[in-house]
Amino acid sequence: MAMKPLFIVFEGPDGSGLSTQANLLVKWFKSHGKNALLTKEPTNSIVGGLIRSILKKEWKVDMKTFALLFSADRSYHLSSEIEPALKKGFSVVCDRYILSTLAFNVEKGTLDWLKQLNSQFKKPDFTFIMDVPGNVSVERIKKSRFGMEFFEEADKLEEVRENYRELRDYFPNTFIIKGDGRFPEEISKEIIEIIEEKRYNLQ
Repeated sequence: MAMKPLFIVFEGPDGSGLSTQANLLVKWFKSHGKNALLTKEPTNSIVGGLIRSILKKEWKVDMKTFALLFSADRSYHLSSEIEPALKKGFSVVCDRYILSTLAFNVEKGTLDWLKQLNSQFKKPDFTFIMDVPGNVSVERIKKSRFGMEFFEEADKLEEVRENYRELRDYFPNTFIIKGDGRFPEEISKEIIEIIEEKRYNLQ
């Protein structure tokens, strides 16, 4: 019996390697003759552009407005790209999704509101949280590009890291992956082994 297409999400603090792992996983699918789509949030839509302008500190809004923009972008993302690809038989690998909104945007007393805001969106088949200390994330960011974005300070990223850990049971099949002190290929191998072991339970 043919395996159903999978919706797989990578989450984690900035600089934790989730984009690298998302790319490696799509390459693995394609090398095994499987259709796969790599996508990410925020999207390249108009709303996604607004989000990026906030991240670059070009436009300042309160955190609730920020969260609403992410949810609007996510709704568009699902209807225009993710769900159509799944229907066509493509596995979808997404760089950031709902847990990013919960981990990055959470303020005191807002977590339940954020969960409700995202409660109707499609649940991933697998979620991989890349776990990297905040100081390591910042050093990686400094080496990879010029300029730091809104959340990219060691203490903020460490707080985000802890938020992700507390959210590990929010979706089924969520796995925390050690993302520092290891080669990307070693991490990718662990992720692929988890998918191959668990995916048969999703039929």
